[in-house]
Amino acid sequence: MINVSLTPERDMRKSPPDMFPLHATFDGYRAVLQQQLPYLGTSLMVSVGTVVLTVVLAAPAAYALAKLRPRGGGLLSFVLLVAQMVPGIIMAMGFYVIYLNLGVLNSWPGLILADSTIAVPFAVLVFTAFMSGIPDELLQAARTDGAGPLRTFWSIVLPVSGNAVVTVSLFAFLWAWSDFIFASTLDGGGQLRPITLGIYRYIGNNNQEWNAIMATAVVASIPAAVLLVVAQRYVAAGVTAGAVKD
Repeated sequence: MINVSLTPERDMRKSPPDMFPLHATFDGYRAVLQQQLPYLGTSLMVSVGTVVLTVVLAAPAAYALAKLRPRGGGLLSFVLLVAQMVPGIIMAMGFYVIYLNLGVLNSWPGLILADSTIAVPFAVLVFTAFMSGIPDELLQAARTDGAGPLRTFWSIVLPVSGNAVVTVSLFAFLWAWSDFIFASTLDGGGQLRPITLGIYRYIGNNNQEWNAIMATAVVASIPAAVLLVVAQRYVAAGVTAGAVKD
């Protein structure tokens, strides 16, 4: 990607290609700064919103399944597992009909809600596995001190589940950041379009600006790469939590 992003258009089909661009150009990156910043901003807004909504919905649900153990909890866990098998394009068509009737097509709140439906089932399963490993004695001590279920969740369970929160947040962010199906179906004609559609608009039958496309891909990859490097330790701990028990 970096090689092509720096290669001038006239050298794009050179044979044999250069291992490194000998006449590097930054036209692609200038195009990113001039044309793609709004798309990057929209992707950031949608991704952060998806993370917040996913954690807000999944963490309390997982706490209930792991520690409060309501009736039908096992069936609900199975339904969440099955929900991850539904193809995204099927969900996108359903969302399109609903959003059309509600008048929320081509809006970033609609994208946040749609992207969250992919992240929430996975998040509930990760949170449930992690919270199941929290000692019941710790929660019993909180109840002895007069803390109710909500206070116990907020003051005890959630702080202890930091690794799971980071894991869920990272995957939710990456799913929303890289989403194309929901974006093209639910926000294809809006002004606030994500970066995946920003890259797509460069590609056409008679307009293939490959250095601009690759420059955009490089810039769009930076947040994901940085987050993966920074959070990899927490992700490893969050994903493996609950996998091995005494």
